[in-house]
Amino acid sequence: MRFQFLAIASSMAIAVVSVPKATAQIPFLPQLQAPSSVSNDSDNKVVSGWIYLDGRPLFQIAASKTNFPERSQDIQKKLEKIGQNYFQSPPKTVVEVKVRKVNELPVVYVNDQYLMTITSEDARLRQVDMSTSADQIADALKEDLQQAKQERQTQFLIEQGKIAGATGLAMIIMSWGVYSWERRSRKDSLDSIASQRQRELFNPSTPAEEPITTQLNQREQHHVQEAKKRLFELIQAGIWGGGSFFILGLFPYTRAFQVTILTAAQFPLRLGVVLLVTYVAIRLSYALIDRFASTLISSGAFLTPESSERLQLRVSTFSGVTKSIATIICIGVGFLLALVSLGIDIVPLLAGASLVGVAVSLASQNLIKDAINGFLIIIEDQYALGDVISVGDVGGLVENLNLRMTQLRDSEGRLITIPNSEIKVVANLSSRWSRADLTIPIAYQADTEQALKLIQTIGFEMNQEIQWQPQILEPPQVLGIDQFGDRGLIIRVWIKTQPLKQWDVAREFRRRLKVALDQAGISISVPNDDHLLNFQENGKAN
Repeated sequence: MRFQFLAIASSMAIAVVSVPKATAQIPFLPQLQAPSSVSNDSDNKVVSGWIYLDGRPLFQIAASKTNFPERSQDIQKKLEKIGQNYFQSPPKTVVEVKVRKVNELPVVYVNDQYLMTITSEDARLRQVDMSTSADQIADALKEDLQQAKQERQTQFLIEQGKIAGATGLAMIIMSWGVYSWERRSRKDSLDSIASQRQRELFNPSTPAEEPITTQLNQREQHHVQEAKKRLFELIQAGIWGGGSFFILGLFPYTRAFQVTILTAAQFPLRLGVVLLVTYVAIRLSYALIDRFASTLISSGAFLTPESSERLQLRVSTFSGVTKSIATIICIGVGFLLALVSLGIDIVPLLAGASLVGVAVSLASQNLIKDAINGFLIIIEDQYALGDVISVGDVGGLVENLNLRMTQLRDSEGRLITIPNSEIKVVANLSSRWSRADLTIPIAYQADTEQALKLIQTIGFEMNQEIQWQPQILEPPQVLGIDQFGDRGLIIRVWIKTQPLKQWDVAREFRRRLKVALDQAGISISVPNDDHLLNFQENGKAN
């Protein structure tokens, strides 16, 4: 289903690009052309345009740029007046269109009423002589006026009313069909999600795999549903808008509204379609990215015990960065499509943009360095979203990572933004695994062997508990007496944990150790100036 919507969106984008300025691709639509240039002389520029009857284009005229609006309006008013007189005449009245010579120029008369004088510009527009051009206009006038009068007859209006009624009924049926299709598609999606949850219930995934795949599948479904929703809305708008537009073209009294609608709405409509297609393309690209990531994880190729937890962070980082790049590409392509839909030649624009890009790149070398370093950080997996890192004098949880910058949240809640080019040395405290590094001060008078055995026992018991066993990767290592300090004997303990779990494990270990030491009568020493002085004096005496 999603591939069908992707095909619809692609075809809509192609249609928007391929639509020319002239809108006479459908037989009943008028050719809405802005006055086009015939001569390139800037002083005496000649432009051309259409003369309409009941919203239907009859023939083209040409004149200088300054005289064209006045001439066009004058001919249009005369034609409307001639048409009204002719339409009010008896049904069997025959229209007479004659071409006469006045001052060696052909002049067109309709029912002995002056309409227009054929000029050399009109002849050059048709690439014929003035007499032939006048005959062509006269033939078109006679045929179209007779057709316009016939369309005003009662029998014709009744037939057109039947067509309008059938069109309205077809619009209702098609709209109902699309609505039913949308409901069925939504129901299928909900059933798919429910069946997926049942499969996960009977075939549970590994603890490391389940959260990220479930999250990716939910995101994919959300993006697909959003794309479907917008496309269904576009189809409904096309049905009702297109059907209503077609009905307006059936009657001579309403056909002129087509010209008004096309003149006012053709460019906004094209821009709206481009914006909608761009939005749908972004949503579908998001869904494809989430599907690719979910398939990659479900394949199990990278789900080793050492990398399963890490993969969740990397997938979130890659997904976010890839979606940002896809968004920029879709917006850029959508902008170019919008320019093409407006009739703007983008080739010179692209050439100029390349020169501007070179200038901007020279002036924005730091941004380029940021992007390159950010790309290397992501590819080399130096750190990812959710990692705790230390960069220089600052450190914290990575909340945002893109090609330009890294944002950290420190322990005081401050958001720290670092350009990627400024990151030279980084310490990752949560890459693949972490370690709780504990230093335990024991009084010099305490039984050292008893203290070491007690610390070992606390670590072993904690490692065997169900609550803490998943977080502790290896049995705690009691390294022994690390140094003689002013606080007493310093015993060092290492506990290898899951990423970001070292602080939780260390806090619980210290709490249990304090209780056990108190029960065993082993005191934890504190700095004491007198004790330190006596210790130094005894050392000198010895």
